Amino acid sequence: MSVSSLTNVAQDYLKVIWAAGEWEPVPVTVTALAARMGVRAATVSDGIRRLTEQGFLVHEPYGAVELTEAGRRHALAMVRRHRLIETFLVEMLGYPWDQVHDEAEVLEHAVSDTLVDRIDAALGHPARDPHGDPIPTAEGDPRRPDATRLTKARPNAPHRVVRISDADPAVLRYLGERGIRLDARVTVLEARSFAGDVVLAVDGDVPLTVGVVAADAIWVSAVRDPGPSGGDHPAAAAAGASVDSAASGGTRGTATSGASADNANATG
Repeated sequence: MSVSSLTNVAQDYLKVIWAAGEWEPVPVTVTALAARMGVRAATVSDGIRRLTEQGFLVHEPYGAVELTEAGRRHALAMVRRHRLIETFLVEMLGYPWDQVHDEAEVLEHAVSDTLVDRIDAALGHPARDPHGDPIPTAEGDPRRPDATRLTKARPNAPHRVVRISDADPAVLRYLGERGIRLDARVTVLEARSFAGDVVLAVDGDVPLTVGVVAADAIWVSAVRDPGPSGGDHPAAAAAGASVDSAASGGTRGTATSGASADNANATG
């Protein structure tokens, strides 16, 4: 059974449930889903009931919502569609990275499995989308990298940016303008909770101050062998080849951001 046989609403539910716990192990509740999808809790309850009857979800009253194996398979297929479309829009059509999420939300329901496979092949089978979210394989491997939020990273230690949440386009623009992109080398110099900001060194350049909300949208992995300052990680170089052009950046300075960096959209 292909994911294309499901309704658009069912596809959205399964995708959102998967994405909600992809980066952090949090229970997915009816209330949380309603907030993510912007609908009433009663509407979500009805959708969950139908998907449970179809064998895609497990849900006990007042408990967390969980995917069955079949539900997980379809959810990953939708996540794969979404992130491949985002990558196609950036790499082939020149979209900025802060404008592709909403387009992909529409297009992911219209493409066939064959077209998705053709897009994947045309792009050279990318491992991640323009924001660093992993693109699941056709076999259902989620390929999630080991990463942590920048705000929880060890201070004064080099890290590589592996993901920037696309939940808020304003945060993507804010960080892109400051040269914070995928594969950038960053070091937390100081986390100032009293000021609500974080002082960073980016690619060995002068210190840069960003608001804690924007910093919380950045996910990093520890650099065991720092290598040359500012050099891209070899395994990620091909996947990030067009990201710099998508993330308009270069202007650095001292600023804070009041935008919400990781609230509703989690699919990439």
